[in-house]
Amino acid sequence: MEFAGALRQAIQASGLTLERIRHRLRRRGLTVSVATLSYWQRGRSRPRSRPVVMALEEILQVPPGALTELLDDPAPAAPAGRAGRAAGPSGAAERGRPVRELWPDPDGYAGLVGQLDRSGDHRLERLSIHDVYRLDDIRRSWTLSVRTVLRAAGDDIDRVVCVHEAGAGNADLAQVRYCRPGRIRADGGLMAFELVFDRVLSAGDTAVVEYELGPVGEPAHDSYDRRFPHPVHDYVAIIQFAGERLPARCYGFAAESSRSPRQRLGELWIGTSGSANFAAGAVRRGIVGIEWEWH
Repeated sequence: MEFAGALRQAIQASGLTLERIRHRLRRRGLTVSVATLSYWQRGRSRPRSRPVVMALEEILQVPPGALTELLDDPAPAAPAGRAGRAAGPSGAAERGRPVRELWPDPDGYAGLVGQLDRSGDHRLERLSIHDVYRLDDIRRSWTLSVRTVLRAAGDDIDRVVCVHEAGAGNADLAQVRYCRPGRIRADGGLMAFELVFDRVLSAGDTAVVEYELGPVGEPAHDSYDRRFPHPVHDYVAIIQFAGERLPARCYGFAAESSRSPRQRLGELWIGTSGSANFAAGAVRRGIVGIEWEWH
């Protein structure tokens, strides 16, 4: 079903007028006119803000994702700078692709995150995510530091769920800041956990969470990636290589799913600090990362 038809059915089933829907959105700090809502349900235009659509799902009491999954999800944007000349992958094949296909074992992912409280996840807007991935000098262990900025698109949100590939190294969740750990689950090379905010968020409130995984004592792959089940306005990844030996080349890449081919987005410079960084804006859904080649 197309977005307009699904929205129209949800509005009719709710019994709410467009004016009441507008009013309830306004209470959440989201301004949408009655005319715009009318255009959306008639297919004359489409929403550009996923947080608004996520709020509509809550107001109309439809399952999370019932409307947002019908939006077009453009592919990850190419990074700024030298790599910005390369185009990202086509978004056409990505439309409607389930979130679970971002992971090598979709059923394992679904079973793992199903043990956690994700009731507020679809009502959180990801403003920025910054990753720092560090390799030791003999490439036998790695650590990951993450800083995420979130904004609530609804009320009574107290946590966010994070998922990472941890391999067989049994990563530890450490150095948690501005929040506290909730439930933690790990299986099949994946690690999923809740981060509970230091206060309950209302619509429009922001939260910052920081955490570190590792050190993980296992050989690191020659790449690092971030999987995006939700859009993010700003994403930055930094790869830090320890020691004097540095890779010969480093590239940014994007992919639509775990089974899709990677598309290189351009070569990245490895500076005198032994690090390379990749900046991408307006990532909607998919996989974005950095890969490198040794001499």
